[in-house]
Amino acid sequence: MTTIGIPQATAAAPAATIAAKIRGRTRLQDNLLVCGILAAFVYILTDVLASLRYPGYDIESQGVSELMAVGAPTKTLVDSLFVVYAVLGLAFAIGVLRESSGQRALRWVGILLLGYAVAGLLGRLFPAYPRGIGGFNDNIPHLILTAVLVVLMLAALRFAAYTLGKQFQIYSFATLGVIVSLGIVTGVYASRLATHQSTPGFGIVERVVIYAFLIWAAILGVALIRRHSAPAAGDAA
Repeated sequence: MTTIGIPQATAAAPAATIAAKIRGRTRLQDNLLVCGILAAFVYILTDVLASLRYPGYDIESQGVSELMAVGAPTKTLVDSLFVVYAVLGLAFAIGVLRESSGQRALRWVGILLLGYAVAGLLGRLFPAYPRGIGGFNDNIPHLILTAVLVVLMLAALRFAAYTLGKQFQIYSFATLGVIVSLGIVTGVYASRLATHQSTPGFGIVERVVIYAFLIWAAILGVALIRRHSAPAAGDAA
């Protein structure tokens, strides 16, 4: 009886160790993907807080970049919280990359999101200038960085459309369509911004574009968590 029992106990130990490692990897992966949800929350919270703390700021007609513009009273607050946002974005991108085994399109999504987060970290180094103070040339570095962020955003949406089935594909392309359409509208405001004119509705349009992408990223995180948790639930059963 003793000789039979010893091998059984010995065999059970490695199995338990492997199971513990799998649970640990799953928990880490969940935490990384949840960062996509947290990043969206931090960004929106930052936008709301800064808008309330900026005397005279009009959320309907002014853009997010004006909250962290040179000399803005909310620049320090926004820069600090956006670092948190970018770090969460980096963690989320790493989570997507870890989830992309065997999926080339999803791997590209992770790479593009990683680039998006890194570019976001550079935002504090290339701030916009307030209306009426800086000229077009002063804002060129900020405009280039914004263009890079938009390209990375659109590319991530395009590749992600082929990763999680038909419903997510439709949702991704719908989000892409909204961002492109409203991006064209924001282009109409460019001439008015360059000449320091009023831009009624600009703040709303820009925020719809940004929030649409943030919500999409959060939903991507939730979908990936559900996808990799499903086999584990099946194994447990």
